[in-house]
Amino acid sequence: MNYLEGEILLIDKPYRWTSFDVVNKIRWALKQKLGVKNIKVGHAGTLDPLATGLLIICTGKATKQIEQFMGAEKEYTGTILLGKSTPSYDLETEFNKEAPTEHITAEMLEVARLTFIGEQLQTPPIFSAKKIDGKRAYDMAREGKTPEMRQNLVNIREFDIDATQFPEVHFRISCSKGTYIRSIAHDFGVKLFSLGTLIALRRTRIGEFQVENAKQAEGIQNDILGVQ
Repeated sequence: MNYLEGEILLIDKPYRWTSFDVVNKIRWALKQKLGVKNIKVGHAGTLDPLATGLLIICTGKATKQIEQFMGAEKEYTGTILLGKSTPSYDLETEFNKEAPTEHITAEMLEVARLTFIGEQLQTPPIFSAKKIDGKRAYDMAREGKTPEMRQNLVNIREFDIDATQFPEVHFRISCSKGTYIRSIAHDFGVKLFSLGTLIALRRTRIGEFQVENAKQAEGIQNDILGVQ
């Protein structure tokens, strides 16, 4: 592989790793292998530390394609827990609110699901990497502040749910760039007159790239260095 000229690597990001952890490990391995002081390495779309799944890594001149990949449709699978919420809308923070779920029927779940299909304005979580006046929203939230989040226009093409393990609701979703799945989990709970928290998330597709074709991140340094 010609990493300096440019390669596209498909990585299956592990749980609790940041996207930058993956980038840094690959950059370090490439610098060791190629004997260079620096090499361009970047990712095409951040995954939260608590999410797993497909991360596209570009090296060298291929980093010019990052914007193209970031604009592609994404597919995710995961689980929403109804009846509880956290400030971050996922398990990064502790549960701080509870609400009833006994009133939720299969018909209500279906009606709520359908409201998410198509173009709509979405409010990002305050625990997000969105910049407000030059500062990350999650930094402000961790300081106890409540940043004012601007809504984004997103497009959700598919949103399938499986509530056989209620109050956990498993889902598969295909959506546009900039869609926050944590916000969908939160808003889904609200539309059911309850609460919702994202408790599992996996990115399975970016455009035509599938996670089934990705390499495990744990061994990527050894793969690059040729270590068995």
